[in-house]
Amino acid sequence: MTGLRKGAIGLTVWLCVTPGFEPAHGAQEPGVTAAGAVQRAPRALLDRYCVTCHNTRLKTAGLALDALDLSDTEGSAETLEKIVRRLQTGDMPPAGQPRPEPAIARAAAGQLASALDRAAAANPAPGAPPAFRRLSRTEYRNAIRDLLALPDLPREMDVDVVLPPDNSTTGFDNLAELLFVSPTLLDGYLTVARRISRLAVGDPTIPPLVETYRFPLDLRQDEHLDPLPPGTRGGASIRTTLPLDGEYLLRVEFAGRGAGTEQVVTAIDGAEVSRVPVFGPAGRPLAEGRFLEEPLALKAGPHEIAVAFVQRLATTTELLVRPALRGRGTQPSMASVTITGPARASGPGDTPSRQRIFVCHPARGDEARSCARRILARLARLAYRGPVAAEDVDELAAFYDAGAAEGGFEHGVQQALARLLVSPLFLFRIERDPAGTTPGAVHELDDLALAARLSFFLWSSLPDDTLLDLAEGGLLRRPEVLHQQVRRMLADPRAGSLVTNFAAQWLYLRDVASRRPDEDAFQNFDEGLRQAFQRETELFLRHVLLEDRSVIDLLRADYTFVNERLAKHYGIPHVYGSHFRRVDLPADSPRKGLLGQGSILMLTSYATRTSPVLRGKWILDNLLGSPPPPPPPNVPALEESAAGDRPLTLREAMVRHRANPVCASCHARMDPLGFALEHFDAIGRRRHRSESGAPIDASGVFPDGTAFDGADGLRQALLDKRDRLVSTLTEKLLMYALGRRITHADAPAVRAIAQGAAAQDYRFSAIVLGIVHSAPFRMRQALPTAPSGVAASTQRPGD
Repeated sequence: MTGLRKGAIGLTVWLCVTPGFEPAHGAQEPGVTAAGAVQRAPRALLDRYCVTCHNTRLKTAGLALDALDLSDTEGSAETLEKIVRRLQTGDMPPAGQPRPEPAIARAAAGQLASALDRAAAANPAPGAPPAFRRLSRTEYRNAIRDLLALPDLPREMDVDVVLPPDNSTTGFDNLAELLFVSPTLLDGYLTVARRISRLAVGDPTIPPLVETYRFPLDLRQDEHLDPLPPGTRGGASIRTTLPLDGEYLLRVEFAGRGAGTEQVVTAIDGAEVSRVPVFGPAGRPLAEGRFLEEPLALKAGPHEIAVAFVQRLATTTELLVRPALRGRGTQPSMASVTITGPARASGPGDTPSRQRIFVCHPARGDEARSCARRILARLARLAYRGPVAAEDVDELAAFYDAGAAEGGFEHGVQQALARLLVSPLFLFRIERDPAGTTPGAVHELDDLALAARLSFFLWSSLPDDTLLDLAEGGLLRRPEVLHQQVRRMLADPRAGSLVTNFAAQWLYLRDVASRRPDEDAFQNFDEGLRQAFQRETELFLRHVLLEDRSVIDLLRADYTFVNERLAKHYGIPHVYGSHFRRVDLPADSPRKGLLGQGSILMLTSYATRTSPVLRGKWILDNLLGSPPPPPPPNVPALEESAAGDRPLTLREAMVRHRANPVCASCHARMDPLGFALEHFDAIGRRRHRSESGAPIDASGVFPDGTAFDGADGLRQALLDKRDRLVSTLTEKLLMYALGRRITHADAPAVRAIAQGAAAQDYRFSAIVLGIVHSAPFRMRQALPTAPSGVAASTQRPGD
């Protein structure tokens, strides 16, 4: 198996005009009314504002618009779509150059878009994605979770630890063109398959588990941490899966010295099992050295193991004189928690995994093989996402036979399961063109391929029995059935992947964990605040997306989710405790929507200061769908001081930077958007002066002339362009759903989805349903040649 083929990258087109060609911004040609100009659009608009640069002589950006046939919606579709986008976003003509009135530009864009939409409806072009593509690491992990009922894996078996990360340079890590197969990845698959099959079956010879949780050095443990038991402080809650019934050893390493009696409480699955003193009245350790070791009799299967200090009341004087320890607070803390075992295993127990796997148990030896085939056929149907042929089961049964001869029935099943987890039918999603299909012809997906697309879109995982039953019965493609299944799947907890996988990548939230604000500049920042940032945005997105709110709430929501730590950081009063809750924001609050959340503001800053460039780029890319091109090489650094060594403000430095013509075109679009958020520092605190001490100027102007001031003004300006937000979200979600880049051929579908959602107040489910019913999602274009690189064993029944 080799890497999957790459797709083409669309070119960026800039529509501009030559300086001096027209009068001042917004001026109209004498004697031409707006209505008359609308009637002449779009040819007249291009001739007047664009062809001065984009003509057959200059061919700026490779375009000759004077020779463009606007009626050729098939041959010139790519160029026409670029024109439509530039007119809709207002990016061109560039700032300071003559441009048409907004109504004229909208009319021209609308006429071109309508013609393109009619052509697309008559001749759908859903694209020809690869016939097979590898599961992403996230999809593979979720597939194992759902196939074998393994929600939480020990670290040594964790797919995110054992397998290398996927390439996400295009924004999402599930794009087929980047899902290569390397020797390192193949070795990782084999390792994961061996280990997980032993865990799922409950192999009595499995090596002892060693699961260690190390506390971040800057996680303060003075107060209660959610979701640990009430009346505790510090500590950790560890979710893992134990392989066997038996005795496990819990080992806690402490940091610091007590100033009074301290106790550690241990709870298993929410029930307290012990309360042990670890420091005496004088603060001396009672446990040997700096460790507490406690044996625990535990059953195999998934568990939540919580360890924390019992909260005690300390005097004010004691808290004032006690020194802080390694950033963990003023009281004794935990450095690590380790679970090992089992020391004396008593059996595999009755785990959810074993219940999922062993649907039968042979009463006699001669029943073992038929029972094994029944087990393997059921698992293979789910893993391979459809009916399995007898030869597929035969292949797995051969591994069962070898394992059973070595170690009995369950060992045989474990060996066959390990083989299933590395089968190409499991590792790859396969879409085949019907036999006899003409290369390049467009056809609907069959029901099984549609079921897989649907489940990996909404769940990032395998289709369940309900989906497979409908697909095998040929019912899933019926619009009413498909609609009902989308509703059912969005209500399922597995739809949380739309937050943790799609939205986390769309908004770059996966990077929150790696951000390290400067310790000297931001002394109040710690791990607890970082986790609060991440949790706030996750809960907010879950509320908007999965509770089916209008996606416009992403910008305008007058509520957020905070705990006491985050509320203090934001200046929100009367919030107490470590648990998160929804709070309504005042009418004049700057925290409305994503633009006021600490996670976004920290992500778009440097370690020591804010970055209007990063913040403006984030808005252009993620909210307006108009990302700037990559910066040219050898970009000069910002000047830091003016004449007389006076420090420059960031705005002054950026103005000087934009004086370079190479930098001006992009920064004129990015910088104003970022400066509007300058009242938030690099960790999202409100401020009125910049790092240089100068008063903040948060005013700005869009290229189309729309002015705004501060976060509130920017938010309102973006709300006035809500169609761009909806179109951008639709494009991102469609890319994620299809596992490929969006091309100009997808633009008509994006417009149709966004227009359909408008009639339902832009509810998230309306966008999802629009995607699922769209031609790009339900159809594909036949490949010019038969796929290669997958063994003949990937043939399915009926092929």
